[in-house]
Amino acid sequence: MSPLNRRLLLQWILWLIAIHSICFGLALIIFPSAWIEFFGFRLEEKFFADQGGVFHLIISLAYIMAALAPETSKKFIILSCVTKFTAAVFLFSYFLFDRPIIMVFVSGIGDLLMGLAILFAYQFYIRSK
Repeated sequence: MSPLNRRLLLQWILWLIAIHSICFGLALIIFPSAWIEFFGFRLEEKFFADQGGVFHLIISLAYIMAALAPETSKKFIILSCVTKFTAAVFLFSYFLFDRPIIMVFVSGIGDLLMGLAILFAYQFYIRSK
């Protein structure tokens, strides 16, 4: 695979993760409590769902900035990996030690896979330089 194609692969992964994060963030902010509770969560106050939504929107900027210029975005890519791996650890811990909500476990798998995709695509890209 050419260096250009490796760069495009990394960019596509980062853009897709950014889009996922933007959609998830907007959903947390916009969806009413009853919709969020449908997925197994109890909400007495929507503040923390809104806060999580804002966090997703902010971190999506790191994914976008890394996607725009991967050759100069090592720190954004590290932040992206750390964010996804930390989220996975948190979600698996929450599932195991607090409430076994299936959506939490599925989200943990998703974040782990997204973190691995960024890490492997970045390493693949760096090796081509």
